[in-house]
Amino acid sequence: MSCLALLIGLSAVAASLVGLLPGDGASRTVTSIRGEGVTLHGRGLYRYDTVFIAEGSRGTDAVTVVLGVPLLVVATLLAYRRGSRRAGLLAGALTYFLYVYASRALSNAFNPLFLLYIVVFSASLFGVLLVVIALNRAGLDEGLAGRAPHRGLVWFLTACGLLTAIVWLAPLTDALVTGSPPQLLDTYTTSVTDVLDLGLIVPTLFVAAALVRRRAVLGYVLAATLIVLLVLIAATIVEGTVLQLSARMSFTPEQVVGPIAGFLVLAVIGLVLLVRLLRAVEPDASGV
Repeated sequence: MSCLALLIGLSAVAASLVGLLPGDGASRTVTSIRGEGVTLHGRGLYRYDTVFIAEGSRGTDAVTVVLGVPLLVVATLLAYRRGSRRAGLLAGALTYFLYVYASRALSNAFNPLFLLYIVVFSASLFGVLLVVIALNRAGLDEGLAGRAPHRGLVWFLTACGLLTAIVWLAPLTDALVTGSPPQLLDTYTTSVTDVLDLGLIVPTLFVAAALVRRRAVLGYVLAATLIVLLVLIAATIVEGTVLQLSARMSFTPEQVVGPIAGFLVLAVIGLVLLVRLLRAVEPDASGV
């Protein structure tokens, strides 16, 4: 597992630093396949992405370097030093990289780092599987259900699932009703983020809530993983929005304050629950 974590960390740092380089060139306007005028970023690694996606990607790159990779390192060390029962934090860190680089490989316009995105995506996927296997072998005791936060976790996971579904379904429903493409689809043929969030994240949140309601150990593992992902994604949304605004993109106050405030509130609540959950897990002597 340590070799995979090293591969993921070094590859993600390299990809993120390249993505943060300003590069030469300037933004330019092109016509999308739907006949709409769309502004491309025009410089750096994300020159063929729209300004919205490029600046959002650069925001994610910054969070990956400042928070994602350090968390991966700390979580890997904790998993070894304090036992595989604390590996829920590592599962969350790996899930973040899985989510981000699935988006990079499937959503961003093709660029020279495409193969590196596949490497991080694949390594993160198998890393998550290895951690889950290790947690299963560790045999988390059923007493965890009595020590861990219960009702608060159920409500939190359910609320996150509902809010995420509403946020993404609203524009998609409007697009279907009006017969127009979703806002900010621009030059892209589909929205991979909607697929990942509605097809994977939302159902997993509801499954985790149901399992925690039954006090199943797997539910607490999923909860820890999802909370780590939520906190890091909240950071990418904030940083991405700041960069998009600095690039003179126009948003309504509601579009800026709503998502940022909402995700920050959820992140703070999630962190409190995560700390209580990790404290409820007694470390053992086994490693990952």
